Amino acid sequence: MLVLLPPSEGKADSGRGAPLKPESLSLPGLAEARQAVLDELVELCVADETKARQVLGLSEGLRGEIAKNVELRTAGTRPAGEIYTGVLYDALGLATLDAAARRRARQSLLVFSGLWGAVRIGDRIPPYRCSMGVKLPGLGALGAYWRGPMESVLPEEAGGGLVLDLRSSAYTAPWKPKGEVASRTATVRVLHSRIDESTGLEKRSVVSHFNKATKGRIVRSLLEAGAAPRSPAALVEALRDLGHVVEAEPPATAGKAWALDVVVSEIH
Repeated sequence: MLVLLPPSEGKADSGRGAPLKPESLSLPGLAEARQAVLDELVELCVADETKARQVLGLSEGLRGEIAKNVELRTAGTRPAGEIYTGVLYDALGLATLDAAARRRARQSLLVFSGLWGAVRIGDRIPPYRCSMGVKLPGLGALGAYWRGPMESVLPEEAGGGLVLDLRSSAYTAPWKPKGEVASRTATVRVLHSRIDESTGLEKRSVVSHFNKATKGRIVRSLLEAGAAPRSPAALVEALRDLGHVVEAEPPATAGKAWALDVVVSEIH
């Protein structure tokens, strides 16, 4: 099983290990593209802080993020699973998994990134600021820039098993499973179910912040259970066995991903 995750805007304040070693990152087929983004991002942030903030979409209060980008080649690093600290990662709780579940996480979780393309959670990277929605002056929109490199690397990375795609919309731009890979891909939408007091009828709504937390808990439960579904249908059964309320139907057209609805009655 390969689980595709978005990164988080929230990141650890600093690294604590050796500086970045680009050659040590997973998915070596992305190395050349990574170097190009890294070079331009550092050059931009060194040359003109004001322009860099505009390009990166940062407020005055976040100008300290520019300094982090300036030092990307020399700053200390942490495993990517420690760098990302947002809602999804808090709910996933990688640090509190047992050894077997952490091993599964290192094998199955792939985090998409505007700077790195995609990394495994064990890859050591420094804190940075560069979302997939950024348009660099030289390379252009990163979502489009990464499509070529991803298309040559990700299908092989997906192997022959299930792909669980939990990315936010901005991070689906670089790679969307196609054909046979898409047919064994499942996406997840989180719905909040509640009873309307005026009608007594169920109402459902799409949640945002809690969507991330629920996805983090889903991944954690799969890792803790050692579940290894090899198809979307098997994933539905595995999630139901773990206590999740899941609704899904096979796609009407061959070569399309399954769309799963996970229904929650409590938002936390």
